[in-house]
Amino acid sequence: MIVTTTDGAPGREVSESMGVVAGEAILGVNIFRDLFAGIRDIIGERSGGYQKALREAREHAMADMQAEAAALGADAVIGVDIDYEAVDTQKGAMLLVSCNGTAVRLR
Repeated sequence: MIVTTTDGAPGREVSESMGVVAGEAILGVNIFRDLFAGIRDIIGERSGGYQKALREAREHAMADMQAEAAALGADAVIGVDIDYEAVDTQKGAMLLVSCNGTAVRLR
């Protein structure tokens, strides 16, 4: 399936718009990852744990969005927007990634 942030698929024409599709992923961030991220922030290194968690959440959200589009019979999802959010809960931090776009059929 073609997934793009642009308003169309290069070299293809949209024949039918099938509506907005979305995918979300929420991942908990454990205390050890938080501790090591804080230490890395102090010494100026990149936080590999957070980067990996964000990448995994994005991949899950994108897969859910594509599955929703496929269930509609779409060939592509265009105009994709990806949002990241940190959510604090009583049990700790959570990472939220949401993806949405327009499911379309192409010619």
